[in-house]
Amino acid sequence: MTAGFAEKLDAGQVGYYLGLWHDLGKISPEFQRYLVCCEANPGLPSRGPDHKAAGARLALRLAGSCALVVQGHHGGLRSPSEFKQWLGAKSCDEDTPLLTIAADLLSEYEPRDRLNPPAHAQGEPLSAEFFLRLLFSALVDADYLDTERHFSPERFAARGHAHTMSALWERIRDDQEHLLSVSTGHVNEARRNVYEACVRAAHESPGLFRLTVPTGGGKTRSAMAFALRHASLYEQQRVIVAVPFVSITEQTADVYRSIFDLSTDDRDPVVLEHHSGAGAGFALDTDRETLDQDQHPEATWRRLSCENWDAPLIVTTTVQLFESMFASRPARARKLHRLARSVIVLDEVQSLPPHLLAPSLDALSELCKNYGSTVLLCTATQPAFEAIPEFRDLPARDIVSDPGSLFAGLRRVRYEWRSGAGDDWSQVADLMAAESQALAITNTKKDALALLDALNDGDALHLSTLLCGAHRRMVLDEVRRRLRAGKPCRLVSTQVVEAGVDLDFPLVLRAMGPLDAIIQAAGRCNREGLREFGRVVVFEPRDGSMPPGVYKTGAGITRAILGQGALDLDTPEAPLEYFRRLFQTIETDREGIQRLRRDLNFPEVSRRFKLIDDDQEVVVVTTFGSDSDRRRVRRLLDSLRFGTPNGRAILRELQPYSVSVRSRVASGYLARGFISPVSPGLGEWQGSYHPVLGLSTEEPSGLII
Repeated sequence: MTAGFAEKLDAGQVGYYLGLWHDLGKISPEFQRYLVCCEANPGLPSRGPDHKAAGARLALRLAGSCALVVQGHHGGLRSPSEFKQWLGAKSCDEDTPLLTIAADLLSEYEPRDRLNPPAHAQGEPLSAEFFLRLLFSALVDADYLDTERHFSPERFAARGHAHTMSALWERIRDDQEHLLSVSTGHVNEARRNVYEACVRAAHESPGLFRLTVPTGGGKTRSAMAFALRHASLYEQQRVIVAVPFVSITEQTADVYRSIFDLSTDDRDPVVLEHHSGAGAGFALDTDRETLDQDQHPEATWRRLSCENWDAPLIVTTTVQLFESMFASRPARARKLHRLARSVIVLDEVQSLPPHLLAPSLDALSELCKNYGSTVLLCTATQPAFEAIPEFRDLPARDIVSDPGSLFAGLRRVRYEWRSGAGDDWSQVADLMAAESQALAITNTKKDALALLDALNDGDALHLSTLLCGAHRRMVLDEVRRRLRAGKPCRLVSTQVVEAGVDLDFPLVLRAMGPLDAIIQAAGRCNREGLREFGRVVVFEPRDGSMPPGVYKTGAGITRAILGQGALDLDTPEAPLEYFRRLFQTIETDREGIQRLRRDLNFPEVSRRFKLIDDDQEVVVVTTFGSDSDRRRVRRLLDSLRFGTPNGRAILRELQPYSVSVRSRVASGYLARGFISPVSPGLGEWQGSYHPVLGLSTEEPSGLII
């Protein structure tokens, strides 16, 4: 099985022998006696004698650094120094008799010649490091699957799928042609042109592609059409779509499900949605680890497929994708080999954290150059990644040959720049109040609350991370309902509404910030082209605040560019110039990941590579939703308090009712009685939860003991 997975890495023979050697120590009489004792005494501790050292020594002699893969298949990849120390502490006295036993029982447990990695993994240290990651993933996945096949054959049989890329391409082709045939207007004509360009480009050889399309240009569907047509032509095995925010992940997965899972009687699912909030709603009081596939076949398939991405179409977050690429632990890294010979679509690619761009782009480059993968970068604000060395020698092919004409044809807004001393919040509120439908986007939650206070509109709506996920989805549904009905709708939001959220306001106000954020905000204005032009007003809040670091740097670069004269934001060149300056200013490998990778320091890379600041704690809101929702959430929290063995599944179920809070702030809340601890890093919110504002620091309503 490992050999089969490693064939995509051009390392089938290496994979075969690592799969053969990884548990070689279990052939020893000592380990066999341990197994017999376990059969007779089920209560024995599960950890037996060491079974990895013999295979690791053999791998070290015959396959060099691949020995790290054997040693780490349970506990995780270690650095070479840690591996040497670990192996030195293991006795080698039994190696000779053990290998004699192996020679008697196994026809060919040693290759004739030394095993070498493929040529592309022998020179550049970063290429060698990434190869070891993929090989580790192949061994770990095979080990998990083989164990499952023995102990839980019914679960093993529930895996996999019967879909081909060709059949899925035909399905989206038919659906798209039907949609375009019943749609009219210049926006839909532009979407047709984008779709046809994607289908044409799919015939080009695998590698790196860019899809630069203005917001509302239909890139979600067209990108998938490209991916499936391309995969069917070049025998790639799956399509992986990664987006920056859970809200967009859910929205994107819903679009694809409407095409592939809801338009057919085929009960074999197509779309796997994998992120922290996925799966909510499936049998909340059922133990997912023992979920009966006959009762919940689709839920079982989704749960199992999340473990190793053995699915035809995966919609996930960039956090899940990239942190898996640089993980050292087996469970997280298990899916990594599935990226080889796949199409990877990165939507809203400008949202990748700039301080991790160097290692992120290097990994994508490796997949394109050495593992038969195709990467598609999608956005309306295409970053100048060619300015970063890790991407400089990988030419990107533009799917839309003349994006400037497309941007000009989809020009739907006019920008107004309010410069000078700055606006106070009452002036911004007056601008909103003058329109029945308006969206204002601020740089921080504090500013959003200040604007809401100045607006003093009892019907105004609010979106920020002060709201739990279920609340944010409810607000977005209400916003769309009001907009469709032509009813008054004033929404004050932070940046959570910008990239990829399908809203269409006649007026959008955006606080001064990074240029790509301003352009993305404009994508929520006159999105469907129902008016000749929408208004986008960029203002400088007099008492406003701004996130530090790259965000503040980007805002400064934006002011500098604007200060040089008129800038047409309805061109693809505007964000390119902005990103070139940004990438020259900031550190794209702030954590020193590339140096650590060259040293094969897998544990430290995993610790430092974090797309999201993990200095946060999670609070669960028990006072939002229906009465049954509240009871269910409290029941789940009680299960965690009493140490349920199924904690990870419960945390997934609680995700829609959770809010992340910085640890320093959470400590203050805890001291004031706003948080009741449940488990490390998790608490129950005891403060007020406002129906508009979300978390509120009004005094708790009850006594906390």
